[in-house]
Amino acid sequence: MSTTHFGFQSVDEHEKAQRVRSVFDSVAPKYDLMNDLMSAGLHRLWKAYTVMVANLREGSQVLDIAGGTGDLALAFAKKVGRSGRVVHTDINEAMLRVGRNRLLDAGVALPTLVCDAEQLPFPDEHFDVVSVAFGLRNMTHKDDALAEMCRVLKPGGKLLVLEFSKVAQPLTKAYDWYSFNVLPKLGQLIAGDADSYRYLAESIRMHPGQQELKALMHEAGFGHVDYHNLTGGVVALHVGIKC
Repeated sequence: MSTTHFGFQSVDEHEKAQRVRSVFDSVAPKYDLMNDLMSAGLHRLWKAYTVMVANLREGSQVLDIAGGTGDLALAFAKKVGRSGRVVHTDINEAMLRVGRNRLLDAGVALPTLVCDAEQLPFPDEHFDVVSVAFGLRNMTHKDDALAEMCRVLKPGGKLLVLEFSKVAQPLTKAYDWYSFNVLPKLGQLIAGDADSYRYLAESIRMHPGQQELKALMHEAGFGHVDYHNLTGGVVALHVGIKC
């Protein structure tokens, strides 16, 4: 039996997927509100920076993995125009449903698909840009997922991984106090779920740091990888180019 981590716990690999699904089933209705509260709105700036770095053009083909409530997919759709396409995906149906409804409310209808990033149902060399925002750390086999993202990108295509990362050393103590004391209480107050936000804090600590993720992306087949620390390393945007 193979095990992996679910936050600070060691669990069977098959059990992790179900546990992560339960977390996002629980938080989906309040996900956007909690993001605003947890980050003091900074997540909007992080995502706007990601869209800028994507440098999309009219007609671009984009795959948004773990697209959740659809904020990045909506921003990408505005850039690619009618001749382009943004495919909005997530492994969690509840999150995807919230995102689809939000997109439709904005007058945007995108291809929407429940799928596993470790087994993407798309042909080789199909997309110009692949993005995954705040989803990679929840994946059981990150190496397999990154290899799949590389596979579906066209040569010269770009992968954008926006994810919580390792903060600068002077911020560590304050960041840990906030993560393990404030976040669960905020989750309980707003979403009625302290445990899911405790898992959030733990999953961030278990996720590879900037250099480790850069190495994983190289091993997955990306010829050039760089990263940009945002807000003192609370978040990092990794950019991989398929050569």
